[in-house]
Amino acid sequence: MSGILDQGSLLFAGFAALAAGWLLPFRVSFYVPLLLLAAVYVPSTILTATLLGRLGAFGTVFERDYSPLLTCTAMAWTASQIPLLAALMFLPYAAFPIAAALAYAFFGVLMFFAVRTVFGVGNGISAGVVALSWIPLIAVAFFWMPLQYILRWMASPFFLILIFFYLGAEFSRLGAGLRRRQAFRRMLDAAAVNPHDADAQYQLGLIYQQRRQIGEAVRRFQNAVAIDPSLTDAHFQLGRIARAQGRLKEALEHFQTVVNQDETHSMNEILREVGAVYLEARQYGDARRELETYVERRPYDPEGLYYYGQVLENLGDVAAARRMYARAIEAARTAPRYRRRETAPWSRLAHRQLRRLGGS
Repeated sequence: MSGILDQGSLLFAGFAALAAGWLLPFRVSFYVPLLLLAAVYVPSTILTATLLGRLGAFGTVFERDYSPLLTCTAMAWTASQIPLLAALMFLPYAAFPIAAALAYAFFGVLMFFAVRTVFGVGNGISAGVVALSWIPLIAVAFFWMPLQYILRWMASPFFLILIFFYLGAEFSRLGAGLRRRQAFRRMLDAAAVNPHDADAQYQLGLIYQQRRQIGEAVRRFQNAVAIDPSLTDAHFQLGRIARAQGRLKEALEHFQTVVNQDETHSMNEILREVGAVYLEARQYGDARRELETYVERRPYDPEGLYYYGQVLENLGDVAAARRMYARAIEAARTAPRYRRRETAPWSRLAHRQLRRLGGS
């Protein structure tokens, strides 16, 4: 999916899906699967991902991610039809329903990776999006008879020419999302050829990190710090990845480098990350020192307040821990709308801990 985003073509993906529809002996017209994907399935997937992943305004996400997701979806659909073609050629007709079920399951697996790569969401949200995005297609099945006439009308040459004439600019704008991604990636690849350009390596690492290709992201960040050891952002990301993977000693080394270079890095979040490492290492005294300073500087960060509550609870100060959890919940509740996606998990965790400690 990452390769499709970097080098894929929406035109090629569309023709591939049309070819797959033409080769399969369904009773519907060959263009219907692509139209359903473009007009129903992909918009519903974007809407579901926006709601579950709290990605922001639907219009913004749709304009940015429609063409990348449609390209990945059309390629996934084409790939999933190959087992059906093989079943028609080599297996008895009685085995066709089993092959069809396997093909749709394979399409669901491919869409899981497409959603995770395009939107940069976690595994749970990706699975939820794929599971729920089928609902509009089920609704379409109930109105299939009148929709057949609409789809045939939409596929007529006269209508397509009319649409291209009046709405060509709008469709071009929808395709700009994929073109911008690919142009930015080509620019970074060209810059990364320079063995002294650490920032290009860092930016490529961020792209891989957003797509959850963590191994490649680590390699790019390591290239960046090898070129420029003073690149604080790369050390910070390496520390966060190491901490997420349980390599606490390595994480602390990177974070210590960041502190030495800029102790207020990323709006003081470096202190929160150091405190979280100490918390996971059960060095509660060190964790308290770092998180106490962080909470003084950033009193409305739910994540930092939750970590501080954890430290206080482990140190036996239950009353203070309750106050920190309550503050974390309040901070998440009053956070700006665009931050709700990142603050919501900490609110839920704080609620759970507060109930466990007997708080309201």
